[in-house]
Amino acid sequence: MKRRLFFVALTLSGIFRMWAQEASGQSLAGKIDEAFKPVSDFWSSVVFYSIPIAGLRIPLVLIILILGATFFTIYFSFPQFRLFKTAIRVVAGKYDDIDAHDSFVPADDPLMDHPGEDIPETIKIEGEHHGEVSHFQALSAALSATVGLGNIAGVAVAIAIGGPGATFWMILAGLLGMASKFTECTLGVKYRDIGPDGTVYGGPMYYLQKGLTRRGFKSLGDILAAFFALMVIGGSFGGGNMFQANQATAQFIELFKIRNDNWRVFFGIILAFLVGIVIIGGIKRIGKVAEKIVPFMAILYVGAAIFILVAEFKYIPDAFALIIKNAFTPMAGLGGFIGVMIQGFRRGTFSNEAGVGSAAIAHSAVKTKYPASEGIVALLEPFIDTVVICTMTALVLVITNIKFHLFEYGDASVNGKGVELTAHAFDAVIPHFSIILTIAVILFAFSTMLSWSYYGLQGWKFLFGRSKKTDLTYKILFLFFLVVGSSVKLGSVLDFSDAMIFAMVFPNIIGVAILAPEVKEELSRYLKAIAKKDKAG
Repeated sequence: MKRRLFFVALTLSGIFRMWAQEASGQSLAGKIDEAFKPVSDFWSSVVFYSIPIAGLRIPLVLIILILGATFFTIYFSFPQFRLFKTAIRVVAGKYDDIDAHDSFVPADDPLMDHPGEDIPETIKIEGEHHGEVSHFQALSAALSATVGLGNIAGVAVAIAIGGPGATFWMILAGLLGMASKFTECTLGVKYRDIGPDGTVYGGPMYYLQKGLTRRGFKSLGDILAAFFALMVIGGSFGGGNMFQANQATAQFIELFKIRNDNWRVFFGIILAFLVGIVIIGGIKRIGKVAEKIVPFMAILYVGAAIFILVAEFKYIPDAFALIIKNAFTPMAGLGGFIGVMIQGFRRGTFSNEAGVGSAAIAHSAVKTKYPASEGIVALLEPFIDTVVICTMTALVLVITNIKFHLFEYGDASVNGKGVELTAHAFDAVIPHFSIILTIAVILFAFSTMLSWSYYGLQGWKFLFGRSKKTDLTYKILFLFFLVVGSSVKLGSVLDFSDAMIFAMVFPNIIGVAILAPEVKEELSRYLKAIAKKDKAG
């Protein structure tokens, strides 16, 4: 354990030299930001290229996400509704014995043709080494990456700019996203690799490469897989790390009214040490930590939201009336309607990451020999993240604004002040809740960094090989960028990193759409096993 922790201390030792350069007036952060701005602006303009519709420019990436989710919803006959009850049962462990006993394998199942050996291009089935974590741990690990600042800050910005009607489209984005998550996470398990020691390597990199090769598109698969891996590494350093650390530190500094910037470095080092202790243990430790943090965060944050909704129950009908009215009949006509829809879909889709492919990496590590079992579990993610938590935040904002008039709808100047808006809304009913909200923000950021460290590591290993040296190199870099993110303002670097995350959409949606027929086959196979299990009692 001492040797494993040594690299954490080693990583942090150079941070003080960087801070010293900043303090001496060299403005290292400013120089980096200035030098990086042209690259960031160009890449962001490519990834977020917009198409003009009704006087507004809609990002192409958002259109692809919506079209992809709609296609998967129709192609799989509305899995978000049809398989919802099954998903609850799988997470609860009702069908765990299907993975453990071959007596539930249907007679026509491909597993019967390969006793004791790997199915070509898929996963191992022999023994008990089908993965590393349980269904619940995989769900928690993935949720810890998606449930975060988007639920607190992103929703507030959507409501403030797009009005109450944005809530409706945000919910719709969550429901559609459930189909995308089901599809990509099924493929994540189907095409994962399992090493001799039981370590799982999975995610879009693998189903893009192996799946498309199997379909006769080898060159395309290789290119898309490498591109995705590169983007997930960049995204893990930026949006999944530096941004999270920056916002957590900002909330800590604001709560205690600290004006000495040395504390930003100190807090960043503490965060890095805590994250380092967890990530050196891999997905197993991340899963164990996530399964404890995620439910706690849900109870803490959603519990407060429920308290406010109960306390201000009489305003709920008015809030829903505003949401429905403004979703379809905004004052600005067609342009306003599309603007509200964009805000809702953008915040909802970007919050749950459905279609991005990131969650498929965490779900790939699940213990199962039926890929569709984890796809079914994964469809709960957008429901919990967007339909439940984001909607709770939206209702609190709309209700408190009805009663206390905290902000004006349509004010674009609130962009970047989402946490403050949500804090004011909660404080209006629960005095000093901003203190609890700060704790929630830090926990959200911490859990997000844990999962994104795993996502980035998988991309890193895909490109640079699987060895202890490559593993250690990535983790040192990750912790370094964490402290940097806490300590300085790097706007252009963070913008570039966020664009890298959403660039993952393009290769992922292309590959998943091509491989959708295989997902349908896997779903049929798993549902037959469930039917056999239910019939046996």
